[in-house]
Amino acid sequence: MFIQTESTPNPATLKFLPGQAVLEAGTADFPSAEGADRSPLATRIFAVEGVRAVFFGTDFVTVTKADGVEWDHVKPAILGAIMEHYQSGQPAIIGEAAAAHADHDGPDSDIVNQIKQLLDTRVRPAVAQDGGDITFHGFDRGVVYLHMQGACAGCPSSTLTLKMGIENLLRHYIPEVTEVRPVAEEV
Repeated sequence: MFIQTESTPNPATLKFLPGQAVLEAGTADFPSAEGADRSPLATRIFAVEGVRAVFFGTDFVTVTKADGVEWDHVKPAILGAIMEHYQSGQPAIIGEAAAAHADHDGPDSDIVNQIKQLLDTRVRPAVAQDGGDITFHGFDRGVVYLHMQGACAGCPSSTLTLKMGIENLLRHYIPEVTEVRPVAEEV
């Protein structure tokens, strides 16, 4: 098994490509080791000292290291953990991956559906290339709240991506949108 690695716009995060499916569909975010017990793969990766967060896409694993830790010190152990996982035959995650977007009912449901469609078709595929994901969290009085995951969480360029990219895109297609804001990381 050959696992490729790619850098991401976030210097604290690397994207690992095992060459086979990680998840059948969706994504899974583990911003800390707590809650990773439903994932044998995330549990193995968190066992590597210096790992701060783990994120799964359909064909990649994104790992965020702690501050003060060098990639040269943790990358070989992470590669070993991923390889060991695939040799074990266990699933990456036990049960279903979580739904990408938060549910939203109410008078703005048509606007929210448009926002989710634009995110799914225009935004999420692009940020997945960088090892992350951006999901809908809420909409209130013209403000769209988005949750940044994987390489996007804590990335130095995430504010620029939100304001110059996503906000401009949503405002262009949906006049009711006035602003885009990130939500605090869910733990």
